Parts: sequence; structure tokens; C-alpha cells
Amino acid sequence: MKLLEERIRRDGRVQGSDVLKVDSFLNHQMDVALFQELGREFKRLFDGCGVTKILTIEASGIGIACVTAQFFACPVIFAKKSRTKNIAGDVYTSKVESFTHGKVYDIIVSKEFLLPSDRVLLIDDFLANGSALQGLIQLVREAGATLVGAGVCVEKAFQPGGGLIRSMGVRVEALARVQSMSQESGVIFCEG
Repeated sequence: MKLLEERIRRDGRVQGSDVLKVDSFLNHQMDVALFQELGREFKRLFDGCGVTKILTIEASGIGIACVTAQFFACPVIFAKKSRTKNIAGDVYTSKVESFTHGKVYDIIVSKEFLLPSDRVLLIDDFLANGSALQGLIQLVREAGATLVGAGVCVEKAFQPGGGLIRSMGVRVEALARVQSMSQESGVIFCEG
């Protein structure tokens, strides 16, 4: 998606060889007008899949998932990274290693909200090593729901996550695919 690529070129910052900071518009301060276009594109890509729920993980994917859900006219569920008092009853759980935080989390979704009849679209801001999506996929499968695919804003194609998730038979649509990046050369996007 050219709009997202242009925004990354203009406002993104590369740190080291594997961190792309897009916190001024994507995952800390949120550009809701941009999110509107991202949601519209996810709707175009997954239209006709019968999406009944969008599933993401806290926290960075929530805003994008909510705007996307408006196009699908469906609810959003976000997997929590810790059990809270307001999650009572049975839950689905999975382990996720955060690339950004370098920490392993147990993610939790109430069984009340993820049903076998659901057709689930996963939405997230980044795909790097694939751990977050793997955890979400496990939750969907544990629920007996149908996974229609995963939409990510930015895929770091030089890291193994995209290949790993696709090898699991999951359709992955990335709006911007980063081929390489460095502080010297900036961000190089995959063609096509």
C-alpha cells in the first residue's frame, strides 16, 4: 500500500538493523485518518470471507483492529496479556514472545467471545518473527473457529515470521513489506 510506505519513509525511523519506529503515527500516537485507509484496504483484501470477528493482541493492534472492524461491521476481540478480575470463567490461552519487549506473555481470550461459529480475521501492526500471530492462531484453533487470514500493517520480510505463518497455511496480507532497513539506507520495500 503506497500510502503506508510513503508515511513510513517520511515519518518512520530505523534503529539498528531490526527496529522500525512508527510510533508517531501507527503504534503510540495514532493517525486515525491513516487507520481509516488501512481498514478500507483490509476490507478490500478480505471482502467476501464472511468475517464475523476480528482478533488482535494488546496493545498496538487494537486501534487498527477497531477501525478495520467498522468496515466489516463486526466486533473486535483483543487477547489480553494478563488475567484480570473482569475475565471470569473459561478462557483460551497461548504463549507469545514479544519481539519488542523480549518477554514471553500468556495471552488470554474469554471463551464467551470466541465461538466455533466465528470466522476470524487477525489484525496486527507488525509481523516480525511471527510469535504474536502464532499465539492468536492457536486461540482460534482451540476455539474451533475458522481463521480466514491475517492482515498486518508492516511485515519485516527479512525476518522469518511471514514465511512461518504462510507455511502454516494461513493467508497473510501485509500492507507494507520491508525487504531491508538500516540507519544509512533507510527502509527498502519489497516490490509487488
